[in-house]
Parts: sequence; C-alpha cells; structure tokens
Amino acid sequence: MTTHSFDRIKMPQGFWEGLHQLGIAPHDVARKAGLPLTVIFEQTVNTAQYYAIWQAYSDLAGDIAQGMIKLATIYDVTKYPPPIMATYHARDYRDALQRMVRYKQFCPPESLRMLESDEECMIELELLDANQFCPPLLVGITLAFLLELGRRGTGRHLTASAVEFSQPMGDVQALEAYFGCGIRTNADRNRLTLHLKDLDCPFITYNKELLEILTPALDRTLHEQQGNPSISDTVKWILKRNFSGGRPDVQTVANELGMSERTLQRRLTDESTSFNHLLTQAKHEQACMYLADLSLDIKEVAFLVGYEDQNSFYRAFRAWEGDTPAKWRSEHVVAHDHAEDRLKSY
Repeated sequence: MTTHSFDRIKMPQGFWEGLHQLGIAPHDVARKAGLPLTVIFEQTVNTAQYYAIWQAYSDLAGDIAQGMIKLATIYDVTKYPPPIMATYHARDYRDALQRMVRYKQFCPPESLRMLESDEECMIELELLDANQFCPPLLVGITLAFLLELGRRGTGRHLTASAVEFSQPMGDVQALEAYFGCGIRTNADRNRLTLHLKDLDCPFITYNKELLEILTPALDRTLHEQQGNPSISDTVKWILKRNFSGGRPDVQTVANELGMSERTLQRRLTDESTSFNHLLTQAKHEQACMYLADLSLDIKEVAFLVGYEDQNSFYRAFRAWEGDTPAKWRSEHVVAHDHAEDRLKSY
C-alpha cells in the first residue's frame, strides 16, 4: 500500500492553471519533460514523471528563484486540493503548519518535519528517496508555500527567520526579498525557520464548518494508506482511487487484491460489513471532500465519484445528506467567499 501510493502522486490541476497565468503553456512543459500531452489531464503521476514535470517548468522559467516565487504567489487558493484546503482554513498558523506536515503524506516523495524551540519553529524537508534527483525548484516552492500559507491565512506579510537550501537556488537576492531573511545555499539540509510568535497568529480564513467535513475524511484516507489497514479500509482506498475510471465492481477490487470474489466477500463479512456498504461509504466521503473544493463544479464531482448521470448523483446525495449538493456546498463552505474578499485587500 505504501509503496503503491508513493508512486502515484496527485498532480493538482491548479498547477497547470498557474502555468497558464505565468504565460507558460502546459503542453510545452509536458514536451520539455519528455512526457505525452495526456499527462496534463492525469490525476496522478509516478515519481519520475513528477520530478520531470517540475524540472521542465524550472527550465522554462529560467531562474530557479524567480520561477519559484512567481508560482507560489500566483497560485489561486480556490484551486487548492482538499488536503491543502484544510490547512488554508485552519484555526491559526501553528494549526495550519501541523496539518501541512501531516497531510504532506498524501503527496510524496517529500516529507516535512516540524520542531519548535523557545523562539523559533523549524520545518525541514526530507526526500523519501535520496537516490532520485529532486529539482531544486520543487524544494524551494515547498518551503515558500509554507510561508505563503501563513501570509494568506493571517493576512499579514510574515517573514522567515532563516532559510537553508542544500542546492544552489538561482537569484539569492530575490529569495531574500521574498522570505525577508538571509538565504543559505549548499547547506546540509532544506529548512525553513519561522518566528515562533507568528505561529499564534489567527487565520482570517478559518472555517470551522469546512474543517469538520475535511478533517475526518482526510484522516480516514490517510489511515487507509498507512500501516496495515483492515480489508475494509483497503477496499475503500481502492474504490476511491478508481471512481473516475468508472464504477469499480467487487470482481475488479478482488482482482486488485489478488483474491477471489468469494474470499473478499467472506473477509468483509468477518469485519461486519459488505462491498455495497463500503461502496456507498466511499462515494459519500469522496463526494463531500470534492464538494469542499470550489474549483470543481458539481458535474465534475459526480463524475469523480463514479456517476455518469448527474441526476443519479443528486438522488444519492440527497439520501446521504438530506439536501442537494449545491445547497450542502453553500451551507458548509459559506465562509470561503468571505475569506477571499478579506484577502483581496491584503
């Protein structure tokens, strides 16, 4: 499970839209990376493809630092995927960073480690596979986004205390202006150091209702991808991963697990559940998660949870929540537009 998810990395659609805003055509990035143009529409890529895409963007952007800063600052918050959305709507900067460290596990091949001292908070980026070359721009934008998250969430121009990179990062002066501190390159680590006092700053984007939706769903999905999950967790994980390709049936899931349909059904019965019950749960959980992502319209949500017919999705969702998807979204994501208005003045 861990190995498989490590090699299927989610590529946010907002990345490609950000390239458009910077005047870089996604198909140029795909060609530069030596990948088929269809990669632009893929929801997931493997590690080699992921690195190739970022290196291609870095090459087309020219200077590493400038490419990093431009993409970090132009990225539309409404395009954030659910794990990042949960950090953006956190209670305060500390809560957001803690969520980011936790939910970064959804998007290897990097991991984050956070440590607080008396006056500082240090966040280190570690590569899970040291044998593969990670583009410096990807490392840089990961650390830049941690600071950008605090700026957008608090509405204040926060600065870092120190930033260290293990590789050259291009225009150091531009990086110092962006981070607001000295930059050290060719260091023995990749680390962002923040002022501890800033972590207590409340987020003007805080959305308690949205977090009550996203947090349980994200935590369940994370649990399913870690350790030794139950057969029920494994089945739900496979279902969620295959929804957009059609309606996965019990035989398809059994084949992926390397067991017969009869064996799968028996093991699910042993855990006091059934395939159809898990299928309904998985659709419900994914639907709520996707509806919390305002970059997706309801037709797309219906497709992503395996419904070709939008009316069938509406009927199913009403049975789950007692309301239409549109009304549910407006009631549960109500604070989002207000937060956006407040950010526009920043």
